[in-house]
Amino acid sequence: MRRFIIAGTKSGCGKTTVTCAVLAALKKGGLGTAAFKCGPDYIDPMFHRKVIGVSSCNLDSFFCDRDMLLFLLDRYGSGHDVSVIEGVMGFYDGSSGSAWSVSEQTETPAVIVMDCRGMSDSMGAVMSGFLSYRKNRIAGFIFSRLPEKLIPLAERLCGELGTEYLGCMPKTDIIFESRHLGLVTADEVADIQDKTERLGELAEKYIRIDRLLGLCDEPVPDHHAPSIPHFGRAPVIAVARDSAFCFLYEESIRLLEAMGCRIRYFSPLDDERVPEADGLILCGGYPELYAERLSANRSMREDIRRLIVGGMPVIAECGGFMYLHEHLTDKEGIKHEMAGVIRGEVYPAGKLTRFGYITMTAREDSLLCGRGDCIRAHEFHYWESTSCGSSFSAVKTDGRTWECCHVSGTMYAGFPHIYLCSDITAAERFVKKCISYGEKNG
Repeated sequence: MRRFIIAGTKSGCGKTTVTCAVLAALKKGGLGTAAFKCGPDYIDPMFHRKVIGVSSCNLDSFFCDRDMLLFLLDRYGSGHDVSVIEGVMGFYDGSSGSAWSVSEQTETPAVIVMDCRGMSDSMGAVMSGFLSYRKNRIAGFIFSRLPEKLIPLAERLCGELGTEYLGCMPKTDIIFESRHLGLVTADEVADIQDKTERLGELAEKYIRIDRLLGLCDEPVPDHHAPSIPHFGRAPVIAVARDSAFCFLYEESIRLLEAMGCRIRYFSPLDDERVPEADGLILCGGYPELYAERLSANRSMREDIRRLIVGGMPVIAECGGFMYLHEHLTDKEGIKHEMAGVIRGEVYPAGKLTRFGYITMTAREDSLLCGRGDCIRAHEFHYWESTSCGSSFSAVKTDGRTWECCHVSGTMYAGFPHIYLCSDITAAERFVKKCISYGEKNG
């Protein structure tokens, strides 16, 4: 499998722009391309899908052990001409979930994108640090916002340091806007096809695509595929998916389908009611940006409350959890009525709250796990709740702790995002509850 990781020296160095440019160039060249994203990010895979028109998979070495990482890479990368993996933050950042960790465990060479704005010879110092910090698979560098007159210098520095010059991305007016959870989603970018085509043209001119394709053509390392149970009776899972609820791991959905589930997408913004189903997933997203419309759709709010109170199994994480509250206060201070399953309200915290990976330990038996069991998760939100819940104790990688989540035998609701591929047992419990609900309710 031909593959490489496009990582960066830091967040905001241009790796998403470079990744989209490379993907666009590969697509234009007629190569079948699979895209992946290191870490728990939802938004960058949306850009990958828009650029190459196929699903993009997350590869998260905090959520997944080595076998699952390799299984996902093999499953979603096989049959393509090349697999392009976008890193997260800086190459070494993210502890056990870093791009460096994914590179090592999947035996994939890494290309480092460096923002060269305001630098000349100091580029060499940054390169030297990344190359020598620890054992790595760095194959070369791509220089972002590099003036053309400095290309000879960048090539010379690569030669002196024993690494490869793999091209540059000059300063461009092609910009993807950001908001508080990162880039705006791909569906919100005006003329995205035009922008990605222009990026592809820049990649063809300035990036050594042929050399990227030659970095690795080795089989995915040996690994054990996970045991995925399949249930004969296929439960139907209603999954929220629209502009307000768009943070969804594609691999989690594919796992549920592999277990026999049928997925029915619906829009809490536009539909009147939840489609006929045996279970419900309310994923994350931007409910705060659509609070007025969500509140105005009274029939949907009441239907969701009726179903959950009536025992339909539900996973509601982050944005979905916010939607289940009695009220949501937007950034203008206007209070909007929500589904009313969780007593309390959510409001702007004014800052990023409890950001990062966590390990949650269950204090009671629930939909996804038993008392004392652990689930790995991730938090990333700027809104806070008057009722975060206390069914799990969460421990961050730096040792900080807090309580979180509301659970029951049929509900998981909380700010933490979960990744079903990291805990197939949790997914199995959810599916079994959905089957039981369907049998009970005809």
